[in-house]
Amino acid sequence: MASRLNPYLSFPGDARQALEFYTSVLGGSLTLHTYGDAGGADAGQSDKIMHGTLETAGGFTLMGADNPPGTEHAPGNNFAVSLSGDDPDELRGYWDKLSDGATVSVPLEKQMWGDVFGMCTDKFGIAWMVNISGR
Repeated sequence: MASRLNPYLSFPGDARQALEFYTSVLGGSLTLHTYGDAGGADAGQSDKIMHGTLETAGGFTLMGADNPPGTEHAPGNNFAVSLSGDDPDELRGYWDKLSDGATVSVPLEKQMWGDVFGMCTDKFGIAWMVNISGR
């Protein structure tokens, strides 16, 4: 899989409804994973979306999730740019440059779902996610 860049949207608890709506608008295939699927859900969070991906026949990719428990949803912090793929050298190179002078909220390291993932806000205030597929 080639690396790709796409928007990643955050929602205050209605990610499923929003992503299903975008699927009805854009068409395509929607894949949803809940916090319960990952085994890390608090009470009342198990049905919330930990990660969703909409892939369209036209080549669009839109990702999104409900805000993780304990984080606040506010306009302006409800999106990030996602870099994902399976080329560790390429993606680590992007991470190294993006995280230089950035605020790192999740270090780039192996996560419970098996991928290497990190999050940072770059020196210009833009939120980035980097995911290196472990599959």
